Amino acid sequence: MPNAISPAQISLDRHSFVPFYRQIADQMKEAIQSGAVSPGQPFWSEGELAAELAISKMTVRQAFQILRAEGLINVAKGKRPLVAAGRLQKNTQELRGFTEEMTRRGLKPSSKILLFQCTVPGSAVLEALKLQEGDQVFIVRRLRLADRQPVGVETSHLPARRFPGLDHQDLERRSLYALLETHFGLKLCWSEEEIEAVPAQKEEADLLQVKRGSALLSLKRVVYDVEGGLVEYGRSLYRGDRYTATVISRRKAL
Repeated sequence: MPNAISPAQISLDRHSFVPFYRQIADQMKEAIQSGAVSPGQPFWSEGELAAELAISKMTVRQAFQILRAEGLINVAKGKRPLVAAGRLQKNTQELRGFTEEMTRRGLKPSSKILLFQCTVPGSAVLEALKLQEGDQVFIVRRLRLADRQPVGVETSHLPARRFPGLDHQDLERRSLYALLETHFGLKLCWSEEEIEAVPAQKEEADLLQVKRGSALLSLKRVVYDVEGGLVEYGRSLYRGDRYTATVISRRKAL
């Protein structure tokens, strides 16, 4: 099996307090993330690793469970495990756009515009942005890709009167948040986000190249500037097998 990690490349420190399954998972994770193997390539089976390392298949299965949870391998019944690309973490404690998130993680972000229009929105958007009846918004819907792989669909609603000429900007090649700060002189400050898991409908499933009904991570957000002004109401749908959300909670003193 070319270009796949060999069982002989994994060694166990039998005097360590670190469990065998954790040692295996860490070494396999390093091999995947270092590029020694690539997404889509076959991986070694539980039986091959167990035989080579003289340990139980259950121990290897525990290592595989860790890697599956982190989106680093895909395991189908009766087939060899396949290397996966890993999960992308969404840090909900920092207000960053997709372009900034991916760039910080060493990935190449790109976008495809699915919809870009100025229109009168529905009541939910009017209420979220505190707009008046008849006010218009720009709707920007984009397919988001990381290293040319589709990972999310983002829909943004922005008050048209605040951003005249926004529809003349190139949002396939430019970051929306960077554009708002540099071209329109805004200072983005904070956001409120609502996170839930939802099943993929046909359109999102086709765009994200997943099966209909697959788990998606849904993030609804309202973004504010430093003066408390409403900037954006948006919803993002991310592939559940590629995205996790990180939340930091602190206990207040009683």
